[in-house]
Order: sequence, then structure tokens, then C-alpha cells
Amino acid sequence: MSHSKLYIVPTPIGNLEDMTLRAIRILKEVDLILAEDTRTSSKLLNHYDVSNKLYPYHQFNEHKVVTALTERILAGETMALITDAGTPGISDPGYLLIRECVKNHITVDCLPGATAFIPALVNSGLPTDKFFFEGFLPHKKGRETRLKYLSEIPYTIVFYESPHRLNKTLAQFMTHFGPDRRASISREISKLHEETIRGTLQEVTGHYQDKTVKGEIVIIIGQME
Repeated sequence: MSHSKLYIVPTPIGNLEDMTLRAIRILKEVDLILAEDTRTSSKLLNHYDVSNKLYPYHQFNEHKVVTALTERILAGETMALITDAGTPGISDPGYLLIRECVKNHITVDCLPGATAFIPALVNSGLPTDKFFFEGFLPHKKGRETRLKYLSEIPYTIVFYESPHRLNKTLAQFMTHFGPDRRASISREISKLHEETIRGTLQEVTGHYQDKTVKGEIVIIIGQME
């Protein structure tokens, strides 16, 4: 393995079998694995007999450690960045370290692999030729302004949402996008209780009303018609 390289390694968002053979090999070969939560990642690594060193890299420490990690890679170490689930950098830590490596002419190799919004988008039955990835909306400040802006976008829109905010978010979507806008909601992707609910915003909102929902959620809003 060549030195002075950062590997971006996607990890399963549900089913552990979604790990690629290449990802497992890279995690065994690098000098250090940077993990969002070392306890969570240890379970995955143990499953695949990866006994490499783990170093915490998350949103609360990334500003403090990014320079030191970049210097270590420049000095000849190879590192792999993983998060709790999915592809690093997509609504997860990763951007700062990748940016620093690029600035310092360090090779960054991003492996293809699991990410929640692609299967949710493809499975939605809504147009996929052009789409806008929003991810998580602001919780409070700027949320209404952002929704007003998004309501004018003529493409399919992809959102991430947590279960305890789902009903509130769907009610706001009804207001800004209209009850007849097509939508699809996917949760527990690649897990045992995976489900996708499709219909108008009014229909999917009615489905989840007064229900206790678990698992990370991807909401797909169809194009304006």
C-alpha cells in the first residue's frame, strides 16, 4: 500500500453484509482508522476480524485534531476515515480532513459504498434525473426561510430527518409544498424492518400520524408538476 494517503471508507447503514471486500481489506491494511464513535465501529470491525488501531474523529473534536492528523499522513502514515454508518462527509464528519489533505496534495481515495439517500431516492419511484440533496434542515433559525426557498426548486428534493421530528416536519412540508405533492418516506434502510411509504404528502403524513417511529429517515419530495 502506498503511503501518505487518506481513504474514505463507507460502512453499512444497516445490514453488515453491505460492507465491500475492498473496504474490509483497506481497513486491515491502513496504519490508523479514524472513527466517529470507536465503540460503534468496534462492533463492525470485530465482525470482520479487523484488529487495527482506532482514533476518535467526530464533529466535536475535528477542528482540534485535523492539523495533527494531516501532518501524520504527510509524514507517511495511511489512514481510513469511517463514520457510524454510511459515507463520511454526507451529513457526517469528513469534509474538514478531506479539505486539508487536498490542500496538502495528499491523495484522497473515496471508496464507493453505502449511503442512505441513494437507495431511498431510487426506490421512491419519483424522478431521479435531477435532484437536490438538502439533508437535515435547520432545527430552528432559518428553517422557515429555507423551506420557502426549497418550495421553489423544480427538482426532486432529498431530506434526512430524525424520528422524533418526523410529524412536525411533514406538517411543515404540507404547508410549503402542498398536500398533493408526491412524496416517499424510507426508514431502516437495509435493516430487518425496512419500509418505504409512497403517496401524496397528505397520504404519507396520515400514515405516520400518532405513530411511534424508529430509525433514521429519508424523505423524498417529488418535482413540482
